[in-house]
Amino acid sequence: MSSSGPAAEGEGTPDQPASEKEPEIPGPREESEEEDEDDDEEEDEEEEKEKSLIVEGKREKKKVERLTMQVSSLQREPFTIAQGKGQKLCEIERIHFFLSKKKTDELRNLHKLLYNRPGTVSSLKKNVGQFSGFPFEKGSTQYKKKEEMLKKFRNAMLKSICEVLDLERSGVNSELVKRILNFLMHPKPSGKPPKKTSKREKPKPKATSKSKKSVKSANVKKADSSTTKKNQNSSKKESESEDSSDDEPLIKKLKKPPTDEELKETVKKLLASANLEEVTMKQICKKVYESYPAYDLTERKGFIKTTVKELIS
Repeated sequence: MSSSGPAAEGEGTPDQPASEKEPEIPGPREESEEEDEDDDEEEDEEEEKEKSLIVEGKREKKKVERLTMQVSSLQREPFTIAQGKGQKLCEIERIHFFLSKKKTDELRNLHKLLYNRPGTVSSLKKNVGQFSGFPFEKGSTQYKKKEEMLKKFRNAMLKSICEVLDLERSGVNSELVKRILNFLMHPKPSGKPPKKTSKREKPKPKATSKSKKSVKSANVKKADSSTTKKNQNSSKKESESEDSSDDEPLIKKLKKPPTDEELKETVKKLLASANLEEVTMKQICKKVYESYPAYDLTERKGFIKTTVKELIS
């Protein structure tokens, strides 16, 4: 009778559905796998958070753009040169000379030292020349900033600045820095004799039209000094030939070529009526030839040219 009870009936019913079965308890290996999956999910979440933080950090760089805009707006402020306690560099003769010798690019570091900006090509030399000393006191914060700026310059640049400021260029970095700063606090002449420009460096005066003519005539006189002697010799020969022409018939003797005095008077009349800025030597000689068409005056050309130059000078 005990086998027919409810418990026995439950055990002997094979057609019981799976949903009514008791849940299976997972083993230790299954639990560890689930924990690993949870850990992986947590790691993925942390990686996503890190990525989001990195992206947010990149976006925060927009603040730098705002700072650069503020700096650029500060640089646009009007440039002013404060009055110092010393003499303007352009008023110190030797420094003015050295400034004129230097190229603009060689003065950029000095301009930056004086005014905290590199300067423009058009106004760089002028600004350096107007400097008359730093407005702050020695040992101040601004003084120390200038000192740190100079320490970063190489010795070659420091010596170049010393050359412009008419300072001694020997010494190590620290000595050069101290020498430059001491001078720039109160600029003054070194007491050395002024620099003299060489003949090659002087600006040559522009020659006027009158001076050009005078120089040209002087050069012409030198060039034709030898021709005058030749003309004198030829005139002597002509005088000798005139003496020998006494034996010629009288009719032929009346048609002699013009003398030197006659040619000189003819040239004088032609020059008086001619425009000296336009007429040429060739044109004058041609007109003289035309005044005496019956004679060949080509051998007298040297005398005619000499006469023209003497009358012009």
